[in-house]
Amino acid sequence: MATVIIGAGIIGTSTAYYLSQFQNPSFSIHLVESSPELFASASGYAAGFLARDWFTPASASLGRLSFDLHKQLAKEHNGYKRWGYSRSTATSLAETIGGGEDQDWLGEGASRAKAAKRIAENDDSRPVWLAPRHGKPDIIDRGDGTAQVDPFELCCFLLSECKSRGVRLHQPAKATSLIRDASGSPSCVHVKDTNTSEEYGIPCTRLILAAGAWTSQVFKDLFPTSTLRIPVSSLAGHSLLLRSPRWPSPSSDILPPSVDSKDHGGNQPADSPKSRPPCHALFTSDPVASYSPELFTRLPSGHIYIAGLNGPYPLPSLPTERVIDPKAIEILKGTAERLLGKAEFEIEREALCWRPVTGRGVPIVGPAKNKKGQGEQGVWIAAGHGPWGISMSLGTGWVVAEMVEGRETTVQVDGLQL
Repeated sequence: MATVIIGAGIIGTSTAYYLSQFQNPSFSIHLVESSPELFASASGYAAGFLARDWFTPASASLGRLSFDLHKQLAKEHNGYKRWGYSRSTATSLAETIGGGEDQDWLGEGASRAKAAKRIAENDDSRPVWLAPRHGKPDIIDRGDGTAQVDPFELCCFLLSECKSRGVRLHQPAKATSLIRDASGSPSCVHVKDTNTSEEYGIPCTRLILAAGAWTSQVFKDLFPTSTLRIPVSSLAGHSLLLRSPRWPSPSSDILPPSVDSKDHGGNQPADSPKSRPPCHALFTSDPVASYSPELFTRLPSGHIYIAGLNGPYPLPSLPTERVIDPKAIEILKGTAERLLGKAEFEIEREALCWRPVTGRGVPIVGPAKNKKGQGEQGVWIAAGHGPWGISMSLGTGWVVAEMVEGRETTVQVDGLQL
């Protein structure tokens, strides 16, 4: 028995990771990725912010499962060193926090902090890199339910682990057509190596579409006569990766930021200086540019990531065909100057990526069938996570692997199906 996963981004690799753990070792798994550059869109260029309970009811259980899996994976594989997993204090600067009811804050150009359920009073957990003229941010989460990763490094780890288990990567390769057996289930996926133009078939009995913002187009290519539609579109966003002299590596008197104080025997009070996460997520507003910037610090790399400026940039055929908008970059630079101070940072990377979004504001996780049971046999969809693709990646991979294996899912995701 073989499974083909279209898309080798964070969702596809997470699914392959857990499926290779759950299934019979004699079964094969194939990842098909069309981009000549791995993790070239949101999987590699997203913020990497993780939250446990910032989600609407339909995706809340998946969000909690995924957050817990991120923490578990980091403990088992030294995630702090390998992909920068760290607890992170989530803060809001001059931002009105909602009650977790707004599902379309991303489409409205607002901050994801609107999804937070509660806010704490100010304390002294002020980002050291924030310009002195700014006041103390409000605390949304002190790091018990928020964390940070470097998404590119996490993807690289997952893919490496998949390969060590025998998962085969076909890249760059495009899935061109599908052959089905008499029952309508997949039997073979035809792919084309875009480097050599060689075409070949991959026998398969199970097909998972996890191609991010390109999922809808992949479905149309493979099922041209299907009446089913996959409502996944794209939202583009620019970002900058910065360094600041005021954001050094953590000092030796701080606990390893990937764990709680209780993981070290509970000897540190919950709010002691040593137990506070040194990383910060800052959600704010920029009245000059009229958008809601988001800033995230990473360890051990020492990077500061700034984003939040989204726009209707067309989805290219491949993420490597991106064309960065200089005007968007200048806006982000201006925001960085206002928040960090002029001449207080240097830019290491300018980026543009496309996030897969749905009209409902929640991802699609489940079989390629509608509520009436109409659709495609032996096919599953995992896409449309919007800004939460990294946060929900491991939980999505876990649940989809369970579905494919015919197991009862660990958490209920009925509200995320077509």
